[in-house]
Amino acid sequence: MVSRTSETVAGPRTEDALPSSATSAVKIVIVGGFGVGKTTLVRSVSEIRPLTTEETMTQASVSVDDLAGVERKNMTTVAMDFGRISLNDELVLYVFGTPGQQRFWFLWNGLFEGALGAVVLVDTRRLEASFDVLGRLEESQTPFVVAVNAFDEAPSYSDDELREALDLTNDVPLLVCDARSRESSKDVLLALMRYLYSLAKPSEAM
Repeated sequence: MVSRTSETVAGPRTEDALPSSATSAVKIVIVGGFGVGKTTLVRSVSEIRPLTTEETMTQASVSVDDLAGVERKNMTTVAMDFGRISLNDELVLYVFGTPGQQRFWFLWNGLFEGALGAVVLVDTRRLEASFDVLGRLEESQTPFVVAVNAFDEAPSYSDDELREALDLTNDVPLLVCDARSRESSKDVLLALMRYLYSLAKPSEAM
């Protein structure tokens, strides 16, 4: 049986080679609840053919995974997604997407090893799906930004309403994105890099 993953990663391509001008690389992680668009963001922003580990959902998962609000979803990430984007000639981001279901969270420790920060994708139709994710990041003291993925027909809220609902402090960047758009997804990654830089500045001055 040929898996979807083997089809995705088969055969290196010349255009996937790391630019010779690259001197720095940063690992970041895309997290969020089930079905919020993590795989879509990695695919849209990656300059190389992304690695995905999506598998078809079976009837057995219905009693395990909460499909409320994403009833039409029929694929799910079972390990990780991976992509790469060059922010300039020298700086490269390695982007890892995590599985959303809690039954796969045992993979998070390995995916977070060496990561400087995270993007939390949020779906306003299911804000509660982000609570546990945010809690884990806060416990691990991993810097993060929150990006609201603007799904069609999803309710919209003001920044103050979202911060209150997600219990976010004012210093955590909060923005709206379209995970299907490369430019919009890139803006999210740039927001995270600017945030990480702002956190690093005080320690550099000491």
